[in-house]
Amino acid sequence: MRGGTPENRLADRLREQLWQAVVDGEEHRAVDVVHAAAADGVDEQTLLLEVIARVQEKIGVEWAADRLTVAQEHAATAINERVVASLADRRRAAGRTQAPRGRVTVSCIDGEWHAFPARLVAEVLGLHGWRVDYLGAQTPTPHLVAHLHHTDPDAVLLSGSIATHLPTAHAAVTACQAIGVPVLAGGRAFGPGGRYARALGADRWAPDARGAVEVLAAGLARPRPAAVRQVSEDLPHLVDQEYTMVVQSRPQLVKQTLVELETRFPAVRHYSDVQRERTAEDLAHIVDYLATALYVDDPEVFTGFLEWTAGVLEARHVPPHSLLAGLDALAGQLRDFPRTVSLIEQGSAAVRGRPAPRPVLGPDLGV
Repeated sequence: MRGGTPENRLADRLREQLWQAVVDGEEHRAVDVVHAAAADGVDEQTLLLEVIARVQEKIGVEWAADRLTVAQEHAATAINERVVASLADRRRAAGRTQAPRGRVTVSCIDGEWHAFPARLVAEVLGLHGWRVDYLGAQTPTPHLVAHLHHTDPDAVLLSGSIATHLPTAHAAVTACQAIGVPVLAGGRAFGPGGRYARALGADRWAPDARGAVEVLAAGLARPRPAAVRQVSEDLPHLVDQEYTMVVQSRPQLVKQTLVELETRFPAVRHYSDVQRERTAEDLAHIVDYLATALYVDDPEVFTGFLEWTAGVLEARHVPPHSLLAGLDALAGQLRDFPRTVSLIEQGSAAVRGRPAPRPVLGPDLGV
């Protein structure tokens, strides 16, 4: 729990003011809140990380709890992005610039649309004197590498919030290192303590923007340019081909599981076309997280997602039994793959053992 210091009370008040502005859709009022605070002496890093980032976290929590619609969540996020941009504009207008201490590239993994955490990191690094090339959401790896060839930065910071992008992140890490650029990974996708960043061979991991500043200040050694590593060099367990088979079978797995759900969970028979489409999307996400857990050989990728999904479904009045029925149907189709079946069994146990409804995780606040 936060203490009752004047600084904490001020941050609490600013968060509440900004929250009210963004949920009301009042962009100009949101900008005014942070600009007034900056004019009163609140430093920009505090505004970025203790006010704006915390409000963004609450946006995600409220969406997951079904207290914000998708449209409201998108609108609120867009306003927060405008607030961040306005602070950068304010800084430049005031002429507060300094000679860069080095150059870095900040980019999201290909397929990663959650760019807000990366944007915050880019702004904080700029505050600490770094020249930052911010590439935004879902940068294809070939384009990222081409940019690095052109700019030759001191490091590339790869951001990921969704664990299903880890295989793509792995390819990006090895491609960047192959041309001699060290990789600093960050974001919830890379797991607790950055365990998957290490598994994928990233040079370093940082838990948040402040951590990224510290890592870069200490310096990152440049890897010697070399041929791109083979996936099996970092992840030898993939030789069993279970990951590959699940990925290749994804469309059929989703289709057949949806068919079997009509027997295992009869309410599906009465779903509207929209409900069936959303159920198919949920099943596709389940298969994607199952495949990712196979890729990194860690059940927590899968069980954590299922617990989060159960919370979201409960908030939308969908019983957990529907999730268990889908997992049982999926297991039946994959019974010849021992590692996969074990993961599904662990996932089902996590859902069954889940306590009464609890707060769900908001969007990532890391690199």
